[in-house]
Formats: sequence, C-alpha cells, structure tokens
Amino acid sequence: MISLYVRLIICCGLFTISTFCHGQNETDSSPDASNQNVPILRFEGAMGPAVSEYLVKEITAANQLPERQRPPLIMIILDTPGGLVSSLRDINQAILASTIPIACLVAPTGARAMSAGTYLLYACHIAAMAPATTLGAATPVQMGMPQAPAKPDDNSEVQPNDGSAMERKILNDAIAYIRSLAQLRGRNQAWAELAVKDAATLTSEEALDSQVIDLIAKDAPSLLAKLNGWPLKQEGQTLTLNLDQATLVEHQRDWRNKFIATITNPNIAYILMLIGIYGLILEFFNPGIGIAGVAGGIALLVALYAFQLLPINYAGLGLMILGIVLLIAESMVPSFGVFGLGGALAFALGSIFLLDTESEFTISLPLIAAVTVTITLFSLWVLSTLWKSRHQKPVSGDDAMLGAQAHVIAGFERTGFVLLEGETWAAICDTPTKDSQKVQVIARDDLTLIIKALSDTEPSIEPKTEENTDGKSSL
Repeated sequence: MISLYVRLIICCGLFTISTFCHGQNETDSSPDASNQNVPILRFEGAMGPAVSEYLVKEITAANQLPERQRPPLIMIILDTPGGLVSSLRDINQAILASTIPIACLVAPTGARAMSAGTYLLYACHIAAMAPATTLGAATPVQMGMPQAPAKPDDNSEVQPNDGSAMERKILNDAIAYIRSLAQLRGRNQAWAELAVKDAATLTSEEALDSQVIDLIAKDAPSLLAKLNGWPLKQEGQTLTLNLDQATLVEHQRDWRNKFIATITNPNIAYILMLIGIYGLILEFFNPGIGIAGVAGGIALLVALYAFQLLPINYAGLGLMILGIVLLIAESMVPSFGVFGLGGALAFALGSIFLLDTESEFTISLPLIAAVTVTITLFSLWVLSTLWKSRHQKPVSGDDAMLGAQAHVIAGFERTGFVLLEGETWAAICDTPTKDSQKVQVIARDDLTLIIKALSDTEPSIEPKTEENTDGKSSL
C-alpha cells in the first residue's frame, strides 16, 4: 500500500516537472516568433494630447518588454499639418529614449509632415517618405496681440525689427532643437534651420537629394522590404536590421484615446463648455427636474478636462466669462444695449484668444461668429423671459377664483356646497339658491367660498385667467 503511494507521488512529480519544462520551452521559443512582429502606429491630423498619449504609450510598452520579446522595429506612419509643441516634445522624448529602432514614414501619397511633423521625422532613427509627399514649414507660431513698435532712442543701439524678445527666444529654441536632432541622426542641419527660420519646404525627392530623409517608400510593406539588411547606427554601434520574417501588425488606438482625441478638438471642447455654462445658468434661473443642470455639469467637466490638456489662454477665458455675465446683466437691467453689445464683443474676442497655439489647434472663426450671434440672441430672449417669469405675480389661489363661476350641487338657504372646476367647495350665499344654479365667487374665507347667485340674464364678472394656446381660458 505504501509502495503504491510512493509510485503515485513519483508519477505526479515527473508529470509536474515535464509540464514545467514544456512550458519553459514554449516561453523560451515564443519570443523568437513575436520578435518578428513590427507594430505600425498610424495617425492623421493635428498632433495633440491624444496622439501623444497613443505614441508614447505604445513606444514605452514595447521597450519595457523582455529583450527577446521586443520587436525588431517600430513603424510610425503619419500625415499631419503640425500640432502642439508640448505633445511633440513628449513624443520625441519617447523616440529618443527607445532602444528599439523607430522608422517614420510620411504616407500615403499626398500626405505631409509639416511643422511639428518635421521635428518628429528628424527625431526618428529612420526617416522615409512616400512619393509626392512634403515636409517642412516648421516655424513655431505663437498667438497673441501684436505689440507696438519701440520708441526710437538716440542713445540706444538700433535693434532689428524682427519681433519681440519672446518670439526670438521661441524661434532660436526651435532652431537649436531641430539642429540637435539633425546632428544626432546625421541629417541635413542647414536645411533644418531653414525649415524653422524661413518655413522652407521640400518634396520627398528633394528631401532625399538633400539628405533630409533616408529613403522613399510608397507604403509600409515597401518600407519594410527596403529596410531588411539596413545598417543602423545606435549608441555608437552599427547594427543591421534583420527583417526577413518580419510581419506588420497594426496597433489600433483604443476607445479611450479616440474619446480624448474627440473632446480635445478645440471646436468640440468649445461647444461643450458653452453647453455646460448655459445648462447651469438655465437650471439656476428655472429650477426643475435637473436635466439642464446635470447635462450642463457633465458637459462642463468634460470641457474642463479637455482644456486641461490644451494650452489655454486665461485672458481669453476671462473675456468669455465676462461676455456671458454682461449678456445676463442685459436681460435683467435695462442698459439700452450697452451690456449686450459689450458682452457679445467680449465673448467673441475671448473665443478667438482662448487657445494660445498654432492654427491647427484654434477654434474655427465661422464657428465663433455663429455661436456669438446665437448665444447673444438666445441669452437676451431666454434669460429675459425667465427673469420676467420669476418676478411675475402668480395667478393662483384667491386671484384665480375671484369671478369664477360655479354650480350649486343642491339648493340651500344660506350655506351649502358648490362645484367649482370639478372640486366641491363649501359656500355661503346671502340669497337662497336652487339646484344646479349658476353662482359666482366673490371672495374666499379659508375653505369656504363667498358666492352670489346669478340669474340667466345677469352678466358675470370675468375671472383673472391665462389664455391657453387652444383659445380656452384656464385658472
């Protein structure tokens, strides 16, 4: 019996060891297969917080894998007019810190890598473009009010009229940044400076001839084939890319990233903010079941989250709030249109200056004009209506009953009961009444009506009523 137990224990031990060894062998062999998967990170449009989060997350995750499980290459395919400097810096930091080679392809045909896209292309280990694509125009754009020219001073040295000191700092910083990237990757530094300083642009063929990019490829499979055996300098060593069995794998953006991309669209965030503000205003002036307040609160919080990711100009936000306050004041205090016009002007200017960034991340001017006109008219009409309704004397109780007609339920000498608007009331009348006789309410004492009998020929006093849309009066 004991020997049987010993045999069972030995068998179980051997089975466990064999299973572990088999799993270990699978673990050791699987990275070789996964090593041949080349992730494709694709984005189109302006480079904003959502794009930055997507690229940084994917690049960082790939570099955090065990060495044998890391992909041999990461491919970024882009078509962008530019974007936010903060987002670009985050992406480039992830690229420069990556131990995995990163190839950037401007595709498809007709795509562009303008402004921030040029910096990203320079930062990647391998830069490629599809035929008939363009890059360049990398001059940083900073929105703001133009400054007055400096007063001439005979005792001071004449300075060139090339913008404010802050603009020169931004420009020189951008030039130094792109030159450092060009020097790191061995690309054309002189043209990189021209792209920033003079907004120079190049086609794909011109970029290849000028040593701005490394090669031309029409799409991702073509680029992958051309990069097989490509020599690459990394950390002082020359490596050769082995992509014989490499397979391209698309890494799609998840729903959260797509949601962030939607709400960080300046036009969407702008509309959400207005919905939130006016939803809360309507709920404050006309409390009800809370739909406007709940919807407004959610919209405002989502808008604030979006603006937290975008470079907000607080002066513009202050002008917008001032404009809304003035529009509300116009509906409450007669100012002969001064508050209304001032509010509309402040609201429009605040909308224009709300986002202090490049043109790809500004609010559309037609949208600002349409919203300003709509908001102005809507505010003056709705808020004035709500304000008047709050200060209007309610038509209810004694005011609504005075002059109303009722019917006697059963004839009585002095006290009895009458039917008024489907309700039975105790009544007092100085004259005797008959069954179903018409009477008129002349006063009310708590729950008792003071009435007078009406003859068929006697006219009745019109009660204080409100007109319904169907032409019938109601109490």
